[in-house]
Amino acid sequence: MRSSAPRRSLVLAADDPAGLARFYGALLETAPQAGFSASHWRLPWPGEGLLEIYAPSRSRPRPRGEGRLGLCLSRSAGGFPPLEVLNAWLDGVLALGATAVEPPRQESFGAESWLADPEGNRLLLLVSAG
Repeated sequence: MRSSAPRRSLVLAADDPAGLARFYGALLETAPQAGFSASHWRLPWPGEGLLEIYAPSRSRPRPRGEGRLGLCLSRSAGGFPPLEVLNAWLDGVLALGATAVEPPRQESFGAESWLADPEGNRLLLLVSAG
C-alpha cells in the first residue's frame, strides 16, 4: 500500500464563510471553489496548497481569539519604492473590507502593514525591496 504526502492547507473558521471566501478570492485574484458543504469554500493558495474557509459546527464552536499566527501575502517592489507599492496595494485591500491594525511602515527589507480581514484574522501585507 502506497502512502501519499498530506495535502497542505490553511484553515480559517468564519461566521460568513462565503463572504470571507469572496474577500480572499478578490485578494488572491482567484475564484472561490465550493467545498464539502454550503458552509465550506476553498481557494488555491499562491505557490501550492489551499486556503480552506468554513463555518464551525454549532456543537463544536471555534471561538474568536487573537493568536500569534497570521496569513502573509507578499510581492516584490519591482524597482519601485516599497512603501509606495504597499500603499497602493493596501488601498485595494482596505476597499475589499480589511481593517488596518497598524500603519504601513518602511523596514530594512521593504515595507509591511498588519491588517485584519473581514472576520478579524491577522493578515500581513509585505513588499520586499528586491
